[in-house]
Amino acid sequence: MRLDDLDPSSNAQDLGRGGGGGGGGLGGLLGLLPLLMGRKLGCGTIVIIAIIGFFIFSGGGGLGLSGGDGPGRPATGGSAETYDTQAELFSGRVLASTEQTWAQLLPGYKPAKLYFYDQNNQSGCGAAQAAMGPFYCPTDQGIYLDTSFFNQMEQQMGAGGDFAQAYVIAHEVGHHIQKLTGIADDVRQRQARVSQEEGNQLQVRMELQADCYAGVWAGQNRDRLEPGDVEEGMTAAHAIGDDTLMREAGKRPVESMFTHGTSEQRMRWLQRGMQSGDPKQCDTFAAQSL
Repeated sequence: MRLDDLDPSSNAQDLGRGGGGGGGGLGGLLGLLPLLMGRKLGCGTIVIIAIIGFFIFSGGGGLGLSGGDGPGRPATGGSAETYDTQAELFSGRVLASTEQTWAQLLPGYKPAKLYFYDQNNQSGCGAAQAAMGPFYCPTDQGIYLDTSFFNQMEQQMGAGGDFAQAYVIAHEVGHHIQKLTGIADDVRQRQARVSQEEGNQLQVRMELQADCYAGVWAGQNRDRLEPGDVEEGMTAAHAIGDDTLMREAGKRPVESMFTHGTSEQRMRWLQRGMQSGDPKQCDTFAAQSL
């Protein structure tokens, strides 16, 4: 994806490592982290390791996030220090592109903040750990990213490439759009009144809509796409479907436990956004069939 001509977003900061309380090792966190990502937290993520841990170690329930010393340090603007790796620089350019796109599509758009961190730190939703993968925190409207996740995508998920990485960030920006438009708060209120299974179904629609919004951004910037980019996005979307993750965890896919949608659904909604470039085509809550 051609983004080299863009200056990285000023809405970013590198938090470094620390303040997370506890180690950031993948193995020891598998059982705990997926619970922290339950629907009561409201932080979107597409990380394969955490979801696999969810299906291996939990019964599908979500716990409210209790840890943390409050929000991480607020972002004060991008700088050479903020973008001290190529992965961070690319991420900052992706964010800048999403800001330009959504400012045109959503009047009064207020950008999300992008927080880089190393292994562990704090977010407005509590602890940020590398094993959680990228996530959006609605409390401080921040996207939290340890860019080592990009290596995990390529090595563990077979989903490498710059557009696959851009899709990750654009998906989290999609959750930011949901926060700004009131969709996220409405869904959380509805989830609090229904069963876990019904809440999971609502969460699936949330995640698929964020996928579609990511596709809208890509569709609006199709002149920047390079050969193979669409395939990279579809590969990533397929790799993070609930049914695929369950099978890789040695489990039989159980629809009532889905929280992000099947591989086919995720690919379909990402593609729908890309082909239309229209956020109005992303109303997963009105769709009779996902």
